Amino acid sequence: QVQLVDSGGGSVQAGGSLRLSCAASGLTLSSYCMGWFRQAPGKGREGVATIRGDGGTVYADSAKGRFTISRDNAKNTLYLQMNSLKPEDTANYYCAARPQLGIYCPPNPIAYNYWGQGTQVTVSS
Repeated sequence: QVQLVDSGGGSVQAGGSLRLSCAASGLTLSSYCMGWFRQAPGKGREGVATIRGDGGTVYADSAKGRFTISRDNAKNTLYLQMNSLKPEDTANYYCAARPQLGIYCPPNPIAYNYWGQGTQVTVSS
């Protein structure tokens, strides 16, 4: 049974940093597309970053240059390092997984089978 457990959210001031973690069980990260998504109040869920089984990464424009997605295969844990946070980054952040079926990890959240419970990130100005 696949389980994803998100953690690491919190409240920070603009310009601050947070590192989110997603502890995975029941799957092998290197065989899955893994992604971070977020949902702000009143908005739809959007992609932040994805990482392929071979380690290739893709970022949303809003995350480029500020966020870094990574994983530790030995710990079966996915990370999102977030620097230079802005108030518009305020959202509930979720990790997600889907089997790696090709070389492409889709950015659309509806393509992902498994989800963490989410962790809240609040950035104040």
